[in-house]
Amino acid sequence: MKTVAHIFHDDEDSLLTGSRLPRRVAEVAAQNDVEVEVFVFGAAQRRLGRSETDTDRKFNAQIDELIAAGVPVGACVNAARADGAETELLERGLTLAVARDVFLRYTLEGATVVGF
Repeated sequence: MKTVAHIFHDDEDSLLTGSRLPRRVAEVAAQNDVEVEVFVFGAAQRRLGRSETDTDRKFNAQIDELIAAGVPVGACVNAARADGAETELLERGLTLAVARDVFLRYTLEGATVVGF
C-alpha cells in the first residue's frame, strides 16, 4: 500500500501542510506496511528552490528533510526543464519523471493520493 502527497497549489497552507504531513505519516507507515511518497507539480513545483519568502524557505526545508529521511520526492521533468531547474532538482535528490506517467503509476499501484 502507498500514500502519496501530491502538492500542487502554491498557497501557504498547501505548501507547508503538504510538505509536513508526509513526514508525520512516514513515522508510522513502515509499521503498517505502507510506503509514503511526495509528488510536487504545477504551481508548487515553481516554488522549489525559491527563497524569497518565509513560506518558500520553510517549504524547501521540509522538502529537503523528507528527502533526507528517505521519503521519495518527485517532480515533473518537463516542468523542471521548462523552468531551467532540472539539474538543481536532481542535485537536491528529487526524482524527475513525466507527470502523466507518475499519475498512471499511482493508479496501477492502487495508491491513496492526497492533494494539497
